[in-house]
Amino acid sequence: MAQKYVELPGIGRVLLAKRRGSHSLRLTIRSDGVVRVGLPAWAPYAAGVKFALDRKEWINSHLVKISKPQLTNGQRIGKSFRLEFRQDLSKKTVVTKVTANQVTIASPYPVSHPITQTAAVKASERALKKDAEKLLAIRLRQLAQKHGYSYKSLKIKKLRSRWGSCSSIGEITLNLYLIQLPWRLIDYVILHELVHTKHMNHSQSFWDNLEGALPLAKSLRREIHNFRPDVMVV
Repeated sequence: MAQKYVELPGIGRVLLAKRRGSHSLRLTIRSDGVVRVGLPAWAPYAAGVKFALDRKEWINSHLVKISKPQLTNGQRIGKSFRLEFRQDLSKKTVVTKVTANQVTIASPYPVSHPITQTAAVKASERALKKDAEKLLAIRLRQLAQKHGYSYKSLKIKKLRSRWGSCSSIGEITLNLYLIQLPWRLIDYVILHELVHTKHMNHSQSFWDNLEGALPLAKSLRREIHNFRPDVMVV
């Protein structure tokens, strides 16, 4: 599928994507805020540009509804990192770097520019995974030993709808975004998955075991619904 990005006045960055078998133009806004115009393979990109510009008001009204707080200089990422933005007009593209405790974004564009923000989110996700692989592994071992559970392995992944999971053979997966939550909620998710190593369901026995290890489990379960897996502004 052929595609390219264009910068449109009053809208910003738009993805123009051609697809074989398509017979009409289609406008969508993805959950990450990317404006996408789908075109038939035979249509010129200029048709997609005009299609988006003609619907500028609709696009902006929907972008406002899903807009995220912007990442800015000095914000904390996870438990160990800070963001540092540097505008560097000598660069042709955004360059990011993740060190021991810092995420650096050097960009020819302003901090608020979508290209800078997209690069900052991706770099932040690398930092979160690094943070999670270290700290969540330690906490998982501690809680398993304390409460008498065992597990086969741990994987840290980017998940969009779940904080964690446990397979039937004891393979635990934790969301890299989890490391941003308060430790009480991190413990809730970890213990939730550890209990699943013995109860692969949400039966009364499951909840009895979870509440035995974590008496505030029910209130923590309600609290975690206030968060969603994503890079969070702190």
